[in-house]
Order: sequence, then C-alpha cells, then structure tokens
Amino acid sequence: MELSRNLSDLRLSGIRRYTALASEVGGCIMLTLGEPEFDTPKPIVEAAKAALDSGFTHYTENRGTALLRRAIADFEREKRDLTYTEDEVIVTAGATEAIFIAMMGVLNPGDEVIIPVPAFSLYGTIARILGAVPVEVDTAPNGFQLTADTLSKAITPKTKLIVLNSPNNPTGVIYTEENLRRIGARIKGKDIFVLSDDVYWGLSPCFTFSQLVEQKEQILSVQSFSKPYAMTGWRMGYLMCPEWMAQKLTALHGHCITCTPAMLQQACLTALTIDPKPMADSYRSRRDYLCRRLESMGLPHTRPEGAFYIFPEIQHLGISSDEFCTRLIREGQVATVPGSVFGREGYFRMSYCCGMDALETGVNRLEDFLRHL
Repeated sequence: MELSRNLSDLRLSGIRRYTALASEVGGCIMLTLGEPEFDTPKPIVEAAKAALDSGFTHYTENRGTALLRRAIADFEREKRDLTYTEDEVIVTAGATEAIFIAMMGVLNPGDEVIIPVPAFSLYGTIARILGAVPVEVDTAPNGFQLTADTLSKAITPKTKLIVLNSPNNPTGVIYTEENLRRIGARIKGKDIFVLSDDVYWGLSPCFTFSQLVEQKEQILSVQSFSKPYAMTGWRMGYLMCPEWMAQKLTALHGHCITCTPAMLQQACLTALTIDPKPMADSYRSRRDYLCRRLESMGLPHTRPEGAFYIFPEIQHLGISSDEFCTRLIREGQVATVPGSVFGREGYFRMSYCCGMDALETGVNRLEDFLRHL
C-alpha cells in the first residue's frame, strides 16, 4: 500500500522545521513564526464568549453567515473600494484554506503557476500537490519588486495563475501601484488568474492587485483575521471572487470543512471594528530598531515597508542559508528561517512581531554570533 504520489515530497514547512529545531535548544529566542506577541483584543474574545452563551454552536451556511459576509463586503468597500457583494465572499479556515481552495479551483495538472520569489512556500507546495508546475521569478535584482517586464518573460501558453503577495512575506516589500497596474495591463483579457494574497494589508494599508476592480473577473483575493487582529490561533480568513467562481469554490470549501465555527464568525464581526494601528505602530518601531542594528552589523537588507519580517543578505559570509540558520540556533540560541525555504538562497528571514525584550536579546546574540563566525 502507498500514499498518493503527490505527497511523496511533502513535509512540514521549513518555518515549522526550524522552529522545531529551536525548541530543542534551551533558551532559544524565536524569530521564526509570524506570530504576533499581542493577545487577541478583548472585545473580540468577549464577542466569542457571548456567542457561545447565546447558542451560536450550530452549522452556518457553508460560506459563512450572511451577516458576516455582508460586513466583510462593506468593510472592503469602505477601506479599499472593492466591489464584492456578500455572495462573493467565502469565510474560510484562515488564509491557508482560502489559498488552498482558490488554487484547487483554478489549476489543472500541468498548468503553470508564476510565483515571485522569495515567497511563502505554501504556494509552491499546493501547486505541486495539484500536479501544477511552479514557475519561480526572482525579484531580488529589482529590490524584490515584481515588474511587468520580468513577469512577461515567465508567461507561457501554460500559465494559468500568478501569485502576488503584497505586503510581502518574507521581505516586507510592498509592490508599487505603478508596477501592479502595468502587470494588470499585461495580462488583461488573458486566460490567467491572479491570486492576490493581501493578508498583511491590515497592518500596512497599501494598493494591492485586488484593487484593480476593472479586472475583477481574473482576481481571487485572500484576506485573514490572523495578522492584523492577533488572531492566528482562531484560524479565520476569507476569499473574495466573482460570483460565478464563488458558487463552485463554496461547494469545494463545503466539502473540505462544511463551515467555519459559528461562534468565531460572530467574533469576526467585532474584529472588523477594531483598529489595528496601535499594533502596527509597535511593529514599525521594532522594524526601525532592527534596521539600525543590522546596518551596524554590516548585514545588507531592503527596508521592510509592511508586514513584520526582514530579509537580510548573507551571501558575503560564504555559507548557505541553511547552515547559517542551523548554526545560529545551536551556537547563538536564535531561531530564524533560511532564505532557501522561500526560494532565495543567500538570505534569511527574521520576524519582529515578538516582544521587544526578546527582539533585543535575539539581535544581541546575532551580533555576537557574527563576531565569532
């Protein structure tokens, strides 16, 4: 007996592997996960408790309650001028499930998926599980910006999907509106979908591909409650797409999980009223501190404009990113993630959404490690 061949190369994400390795080292500072240090805001927690007390413990519609979907559509219209209706919103088990059903819904075996790298490894993993072909496009030469010219060179008759993640994980770079509009113009009218992964938008409001409303028929827009509202463990997100797509993807979503928990959907109504700016301001302060320290250490980096990651370059050190991060854990007691996990060797990712004390300790240890490397 054997499992599906599509699972033959499947293993835990590199982020989780290095987090697990660090857990074996006592006192290790964890700068691996995109896990906000803040607890979920109390009004959201209280809303979940009230929902439980009120009996919100039953199935909802597969795609989520009409009340929440309407609130999401109103929120996105007010904040980003998006034109989705409640029937074009699917409430999902985090952005992860939204990305999964979006890609599963549009890809056939042999289709090509253009993924600008460095990138979150989930996109390539899902593509391979589905028998599609990830096509990586290196953005490092352009300061981690994806340009229309670079993208055009990667498009073939087999191209079915382009993944755009801005603000970006792992670089923190925000794709410029000019670049996104030029990309849109290059693919307008083509049989190519765009997965616009906007999960860090709430912390760093910016123009995303989702806002090219004139190309709405090509766009699958993903959002999450996890990052802006410190709700990672709640596993709540949503997918927005044209109604003709949403009908089929709702069925796919329903066969996967039926629906997201009713009481958590009620809490998400409250989340949409919370201003994440205080948390975002805190992350920016930590970013500024981290950039200053990395500059003093001689570690080149592109200044992050969004999210809560930084992607320093270590090519000049003459060792692989895997060796660097493994040794940093074992010798320096600091856990980070190698660039190889994101498809770009010669770099490593640091998350700065941890507490400031932990960040300062981790950076001090990194500096000491570099001194003795």
